[in-house]
Amino acid sequence: MSDTGPGCRAVILAGGKGTRLRPYTVVIPKPLVPVGDYPIVELIIRQLARQGFRRITLAVNHQANLIKAFFNDGSQWGVEIDYSLELKPLSTIAPLCLIPDLPENFLLMNGDVLTDLDLQLLYEAHVRDNRLFTIAASARRQAIDYGVLTTDSSKLLTGFSEKPHVDYLVSMGVYVVNRRILEIVPAETKFGFDDLMNACLRNGTPIHVERHTGYWLDIGRPDDYAQAINDFEQIRRQYLGDES
Repeated sequence: MSDTGPGCRAVILAGGKGTRLRPYTVVIPKPLVPVGDYPIVELIIRQLARQGFRRITLAVNHQANLIKAFFNDGSQWGVEIDYSLELKPLSTIAPLCLIPDLPENFLLMNGDVLTDLDLQLLYEAHVRDNRLFTIAASARRQAIDYGVLTTDSSKLLTGFSEKPHVDYLVSMGVYVVNRRILEIVPAETKFGFDDLMNACLRNGTPIHVERHTGYWLDIGRPDDYAQAINDFEQIRRQYLGDES
């Protein structure tokens, strides 16, 4: 099977407990928390299917049986869904080592991300340029609601800024991965995205960052979940097409 075009592979991380999203996740797992009329991971699966991804692995842990019962084999959405079960929490990267048949390159997504990013184009750029790891990134601006002081070693004021803004890039929770990078992941040990990035920075492994200027929302917190519900009518077409 080709690494690009129809049939390419995606992995969705759907094993977290969703503690930041309580009380919504007290009864149901976060992948089944609804946005509009649909669970968040169903929206992601529909998005992947519309963009040409035909095989999807759900990496599951917490309440895995409920997730499996809902998504089954994926035929309802025209995709093939399989499952990788972690028996203990392994964070975001180590669960990949439990999947024995990963292709050379694959898309990796957190299971709580809404975005209008063209996932297929991101994937194709990664494969074309023979990258090891690609991060989709979104620009953010943080307002500081105070007058910011800068001082020197003598406690003298050297600068002042009234309520400045700080601009920065954040990871969107969407990546394209070459499986070779998993060689640096320790076996059966909790190892997350932060651990991988720090390891790559230490050993000089090149990591590519693709800036996305469109819509992106991580629904990990109640405020962001409420925003997603408010935004859904504006973005539903990219997930559902012409469905009513």
